[in-house]
Amino acid sequence: MKNLLEIRDLEVNYGLIKAIKGVSFDVGEGEIVALIGANGAGKTTIMHAINGLIPKAAGTVTLNGENVTTTPAHKMIYKGMAQVPEGRRIFQELTVYENLKMGFYIKKDKAEFERKLEEMYSHFPILKERTNQIAGTLSGGEQQMLAMSRAMMSSPKLLLLDEPSMGLSPLYVNTIFEMIEAVNKQGTTVLLVEQNAKKALSIAHRGYVLEIGKMVKTGTGAELLGDEEIIKAYLGG
Repeated sequence: MKNLLEIRDLEVNYGLIKAIKGVSFDVGEGEIVALIGANGAGKTTIMHAINGLIPKAAGTVTLNGENVTTTPAHKMIYKGMAQVPEGRRIFQELTVYENLKMGFYIKKDKAEFERKLEEMYSHFPILKERTNQIAGTLSGGEQQMLAMSRAMMSSPKLLLLDEPSMGLSPLYVNTIFEMIEAVNKQGTTVLLVEQNAKKALSIAHRGYVLEIGKMVKTGTGAELLGDEEIIKAYLGG
């Protein structure tokens, strides 16, 4: 399997604090890979460093064979990477339709826009019902659906998802995870940071376990789900 994303010896500092300490991992083309770990382990920091939102102290990021270590965040979408950040960050004042249109801004083909729009509406029919509604008035679950759909409008090769289930009811959590599996089956590679380790590992092809800025364990989703140490630490066993 070809690696779509390769992280080598990544280091991130916050002042004198070494937040990420020489982390290396791969995400293969077509995979769902989960990063799990306790709060403060550095999962979101790694996401932000990959996407160019925060500076790296050392290490390299390679996407689809291209070194993107110093590529700024706003250019990453052109490289085929889209992120759904923690807290969703939709455009609150715009309508659902306008949010989705913003997700398509790097492309110009009107027919493709209409096709992608219908594809997103087929995943989440509630968004079609709310197409002219102001996004800030949607429920938390609907906003998460919108954030994911907006990211998918650009047809990214790699989708970064940061805590997609945070604050959602179990019903919405299931819907979001079904969408993650669906977009993956359609060819999008997914890197998932998720506090709900059990749910993340249940859909992940592989997982990496992070502890205080270091990778301490890796395995398939099934292997990690059956690991007694992981069960005790993260799965409430």
